Amino acid sequence: MKITQVKAVYPHYRHVAPSWRTHLWQIVVRVEADGGLCGWGFGGGGEAAVAVVNGHMRELLLGQEVDGVEGIARIWDALYRASAPYGRRGIGVMGLSGVDLALWDLLGKAENKSVCELLGGARREKVRAYATGMDVEWYRDLGFSAHKGSHRYQGREDDGEKVVAWAQRARRVLGPEALLMNDGYMSWDADFSRAMARELQPYGVHWFEDVLLPDQVEEQAALRPAIKPVLLAGGEHEFTHFGFAELARAGALDIWQPDLAWCGGMTAALRIVAQAARSGVQVVPHRGGEVWGLHLIAAGLCEDLAELVLGGRTGGRDQVWLGEPEPLEGCLGLPDGPGFGVRFNEDML
Repeated sequence: MKITQVKAVYPHYRHVAPSWRTHLWQIVVRVEADGGLCGWGFGGGGEAAVAVVNGHMRELLLGQEVDGVEGIARIWDALYRASAPYGRRGIGVMGLSGVDLALWDLLGKAENKSVCELLGGARREKVRAYATGMDVEWYRDLGFSAHKGSHRYQGREDDGEKVVAWAQRARRVLGPEALLMNDGYMSWDADFSRAMARELQPYGVHWFEDVLLPDQVEEQAALRPAIKPVLLAGGEHEFTHFGFAELARAGALDIWQPDLAWCGGMTAALRIVAQAARSGVQVVPHRGGEVWGLHLIAAGLCEDLAELVLGGRTGGRDQVWLGEPEPLEGCLGLPDGPGFGVRFNEDML
């Protein structure tokens, strides 16, 4: 197949947090090929990444041949090298992620295969999901047995009390066998993390996520043994196999969490997973319950655990993709159809 058109758009969101996400949330990328096929992908970087994809990357992509998985990898390498002066991390790679996922979707449609089949086939008929948010009772009602809460450390005296209260409530509502995790969203420090590991010991919290800034690699490596048996997770703000190689060299994390719509797409994720296997590190993709990560998990290439960011029972959500699987008793199956099995909701334009 030869690429004939590339276009990125920024959907008209109604339910995103009033923060950097207002202008820099997820983009949708469409790649067309001769013969009429098109592939859809999801990237990050918002309005800025749209300009990157529709400008520089489009110029490089038009006329390129998509001749299998190896061909997508060659395109990835060429785009990464060409965008290195302004890319390497952040918005450049977030835009590349959307392009790469669109190419995988396109290839699946051309070969009438799901992306999971392109990855070697499904090794899991269903994937265990965990619900991210704070509406624990709703997650119980939906059948989840795994849940992640989120607490930011603001230097207040009651910050730790709030985390403990969440753990007590979650354990009471979800039961003694439920998997519990907590996300500090880069706001904790080492002292607070150690204190929380001690305070939460009766509740069996599985991991602490993103407690320090992603740049604090050595500090994370030092923190890991200090919070055992709690595991240290992170990596949603890391990019490409080059970035994760730095985490591996430092021994910074127990669990890597690449986001396929940010880290460089499926091509980068496969390289990261291979690197994790060599380093003896678990991989649990960030937002892995979205179809991009779900195909990777179903193929058995990382841990059997997929994040669904659900928020609360009464909160609104934008439906960017049609055909996404719904959770059933806390598990997810793959959507039907070639590629990723979803289509863009054009009402979001």
